[in-house]
Amino acid sequence: MDRKEPSLDSDANPPLRPSRGEPVVAARPRRRKGRLRRWFWGLLLFAVLFVPVSVLLLRWLPPPTTAFMLQSPKHPVQYDWVPASQIAEAARKAVVASEDQKFWDHNGFDLEAIEKARKHNQRSKKRRGASTISQQTAKNLFLWSGGGYFRKGVEAGITVLMEALWPKQRILEVYLNIAEFGPGIYGVEAASQAYFNKPAAKLSANEAARLAAVLPSPRRWSAKVPGPYVQKRVRWIMGQMGYGARVAEPEPPPPVPGEPGDAGDESGFFDGDGPAADGVAPAGEAPAAHQPVEGETPPALDAPVEGGPVPEAAPVVEAPAAPSEPVPTP
Repeated sequence: MDRKEPSLDSDANPPLRPSRGEPVVAARPRRRKGRLRRWFWGLLLFAVLFVPVSVLLLRWLPPPTTAFMLQSPKHPVQYDWVPASQIAEAARKAVVASEDQKFWDHNGFDLEAIEKARKHNQRSKKRRGASTISQQTAKNLFLWSGGGYFRKGVEAGITVLMEALWPKQRILEVYLNIAEFGPGIYGVEAASQAYFNKPAAKLSANEAARLAAVLPSPRRWSAKVPGPYVQKRVRWIMGQMGYGARVAEPEPPPPVPGEPGDAGDESGFFDGDGPAADGVAPAGEAPAAHQPVEGETPPALDAPVEGGPVPEAAPVVEAPAAPSEPVPTP
């Protein structure tokens, strides 16, 4: 009796594999799903192992690059790593005064600043940030710009890991070396060379304050040719560092759209993802005047500082209140 062979064009009776007895058309989707599943678990395992190992190694090694450098619209980027011993103390003071005045005391998160930011954002369209230097370091190293709960959650996890494995001095050293100070300019050494033609070790207090002033929006604001708003920020930071009296404003005013060099703001400072502005007096209260650090005699805020005069800006409100300590350094 003749046996009828199945037709290859038949959808109802697909050909069977001699070894497995499975339809050929059914094997392909299963194979594709298995491949995707292996890729997913492989990527997850890589991420779980890569980040902790990288954080541990970066306690001693300088990062060859960062996630933010790879995402920079300008290539090649300017990036020169220098150890903490080759960074002026004024640069450390300026960044802490500008970005995170509780840096030496918190464990990676400023809960008070987070609560203040939450209340502010409930009643204002201009969002206020509460990121610490530790959080910004974690984000710049491994993540991407922009908001979102997922990214903030990953950032928080890396921040906890970093605070557990690194001393505070190392976190600040890495931040100063990877922060963006201008379009494609990363790190205080590259910024100091680009803007002031000198190494970071020789930065004056005024120059350090100018670099710190542009951190919230380094692609719009200029440390070399500061606009009116950046000049106000410079004076405010100098006051926080101990050079003159603190100004009465609880934080620098938002930039005025249309100002040369100060138009708009694309950083996280006002969108809920930037640094906290704490350690300053509440609105309407005159803050106390800073006193110089022991062994240091800083000039008045309006007097010339080594490296050049303080840029002119709006008058500073002098405070006759009792003296207080300047931004602490370890």
